[in-house]
Amino acid sequence: MVTRNIKSALTNQIFKQEMLHTYEQKSQSRDELVREARRAIRQLTQEMAQSICTAPEIEQKMAQLAEQLETVKGKKSYGYLPRPMKRQVDEIVDQLEQIPIVNECYQKWWELQCQVNEFYSGKKQQRPPLSKQKEFRAIRNAVIREAENIRLGKITFEDEKMEERGEWVDNWEVSYECLRLRARIEDNKLPLDQRDEAVEDLERLAEYGDVHAQYFLGLLYRDGGLLLPDAEQAAHWLELAAKRNLPAAQYALGKLYLSDDPEGHDVDDGLRWLEQAARNGNTDAAYRLGKEYLTGKAVQKDAVKAAEYLRYAADQNHPWANYLLGKLYLTGNGVPKDEEAAWNCFRMAHTYGHPYAQYVLERQEQWHQPQLLLTVSRLLYHMSNIFRDNAPTASAQPRLHIDRKRMQELQEMRIALGHQPDDHEEEQTQTWGGMTMKGW
Repeated sequence: MVTRNIKSALTNQIFKQEMLHTYEQKSQSRDELVREARRAIRQLTQEMAQSICTAPEIEQKMAQLAEQLETVKGKKSYGYLPRPMKRQVDEIVDQLEQIPIVNECYQKWWELQCQVNEFYSGKKQQRPPLSKQKEFRAIRNAVIREAENIRLGKITFEDEKMEERGEWVDNWEVSYECLRLRARIEDNKLPLDQRDEAVEDLERLAEYGDVHAQYFLGLLYRDGGLLLPDAEQAAHWLELAAKRNLPAAQYALGKLYLSDDPEGHDVDDGLRWLEQAARNGNTDAAYRLGKEYLTGKAVQKDAVKAAEYLRYAADQNHPWANYLLGKLYLTGNGVPKDEEAAWNCFRMAHTYGHPYAQYVLERQEQWHQPQLLLTVSRLLYHMSNIFRDNAPTASAQPRLHIDRKRMQELQEMRIALGHQPDDHEEEQTQTWGGMTMKGW
């Protein structure tokens, strides 16, 4: 009896170790697949976000959907739409799936899902249409939102790639000591204590009245990193520099006051400092003011005033202001409708490096429906974010599953070590690293 109990305990221990080893092998393989797939999906989503795509059939279906949304009185999301409208949305999503970069990204995601599922279930599945894939239901609502924006004639900015220069300062204007300290603060190779010491020295320099030290210190408090983000301290130092007529500080302070940070939110001061920066030649500030008056998010909408700010920045060769002003001339929003003026604005935007201006210039035949320009490209941008957010991650360890064939092999091992086929012990529970195994 004692011998039998010893054999039983030994067999159970071996069985547990075999099961754990099998699980660990599968987990390691899965994690490697996840890492590889995430790299591939990240690269594909970056390409997707930057894609400029023309798909006339999708554009026309979007225009039809926009018209249909006029009849929807309730919530404009997929679950609340009538069935025919849902089919229209599904058709658009499935046509988007046919765009090569989307198809490639979806296929990469699906291949990983299949490989992971086969590890644990041994079952192969057929890839469903993108519109039916529950992990990407957000794409359907992104299509609906874009169609609603078309219906409402909302202006779009396409300025995700904009390189802001409004916060730049010329090095020749900055004192040698301030430049030296800033270089040490930004040097990630230096030990943290040396960088902290440079921040303390920068603060002393700011207290002595160095305007650029005040400005850089304000940015450090705003952005965090070496210092904990502190909107109040950021506003304090930026305002000291702004009052000394530093346009970059005025622009940064205006943005801070218009941000959603409750500690620093102040619309009136935000607009005031942006206007001051614009008067001092900061074209990014003028562009931001133009956007604010177009959207009406922080101030009452005023398309005429928006156009004035945009024209001021455009006259100083600001590519994004030229592009946006061109769109206003196409739609007659805040300015008289004028295709020739629009052409000149887009041409200047292209000359100074706007990434979408050439695309618009080449599609004059679509200017009668300007709201449809770049519709597909905007959808690809939204889809890239959705794919990125749904990229596989290393999961919490799932409940262990062993396929039938492997279970039979392990049962034969138990019998070979002295157990009877129907030899069962009292059920136990043991946890290893988050994995629960019962009844071994």
